This record gives sequence, structure tokens and C-alpha cells, in this order.
Amino acid sequence: MMSDGVLFFGLIFLAYLLGSIPTGLLLGKAYGIDVRTEGSGNIGATNLYRTVGRKVGIITLLGDTLKGVLPVLAVKCSNLPVEYAAWVGLAAFCGHVFSVFLKFRGGKGVATALGVFLALSPVAVGIALMVFALLMLIWRYVSLGSIVAAAVMPIGVWLRGGSRVMVAVTTLIAVIVIIRHIENIKRLVAGTENRFKA
Repeated sequence: MMSDGVLFFGLIFLAYLLGSIPTGLLLGKAYGIDVRTEGSGNIGATNLYRTVGRKVGIITLLGDTLKGVLPVLAVKCSNLPVEYAAWVGLAAFCGHVFSVFLKFRGGKGVATALGVFLALSPVAVGIALMVFALLMLIWRYVSLGSIVAAAVMPIGVWLRGGSRVMVAVTTLIAVIVIIRHIENIKRLVAGTENRFKA
């Protein structure tokens, strides 16, 4: 019988590989577009929405989100300790941001982080999504909404009584998401960031 340690590290490895699949890049190429050379150059859902179209943007969002949801649910459906789910989710998130298929480059991680958080603490996600929706309604900056929602997540997990491991992993993911948005933050400060147009 496979030991818990072997199963855990196997799931970490598989989660990283799943997270590394560049959903947006593959979908863009299916339409004859390399999204890394279009729009913002990002392989995430927002850039796909703007450069390829709404349908492809939504599919990218769903695909990247599932990359975070599925590995965490796999742990929850096993006999492994629930804290292991947080580490497996972090591996999936790191796969998206530092993809082995893209020379350890990747997206900003928002959708995959959303998937991880949904599987770990859906109530905390609800709080973060309300913050995101409010900021989008007022200013229509996807980046601003994503940054603030990411910052809110660890607080939501803590308020919901999440373990120290869950709070620590959630905080680490949030910090990486914010760092990946440094250029967006500079444009927000300069007033040159693109607003989202539905």
C-alpha cells in the first residue's frame, strides 16, 4: 500500500504539472494567436478576453480555475490530512505562475489561486469576490480588484478559523499574486492602466 508521504509528494508533483499547462496560450494558438505577443502579453483570461474574444476568455478562466480546484479536491477526497490540501494547491498555483512548459514563466495566477481558494475556503472566496465586484463596479480595473481580493483572502481564511498552515499558504499565494501585478500597480499609480470593457 502506498504511504501517505509518497501519495502526498506524488500529488504535489502532479498538481505542479497540471498547473503548468498554459491554458490561455494553447487556446490562443488554436485561434492562430500567440497571446504572449498580443495585448498585455499575459496568458491569463483577461488578455484572452481582450485579444481573442469573450468566449475564449471565459473558457480560459474556467480552465485555469480548475487547475487549482482539482488537485485540492483530490487531497480532500483522500485520507491525507486536510493541511496537505493547502500545499498541493500551492504547487498547482506555482505551476501556473512558473510553468515548466514555458521555461518557468507563466501567468499572474489569479484564476488558479481562485480555484485553490474555492476548494480550501469557499466562504472566504465569497468575501473576496464581493470586494472584487465592488471595486470593478466603481473603477473597472481588473488588476485592482484582483490585487485587493488576493490581499483579503488570508484575512477571510483566518476569520473562518483556518489552520496556521492554511493561513500561511494563502498569504504566500496572495503575496505572489500581488508581486506579479507590480507593472499593473505602476500603471494604476500613473493613471494609465486599462479599464475593463464588457
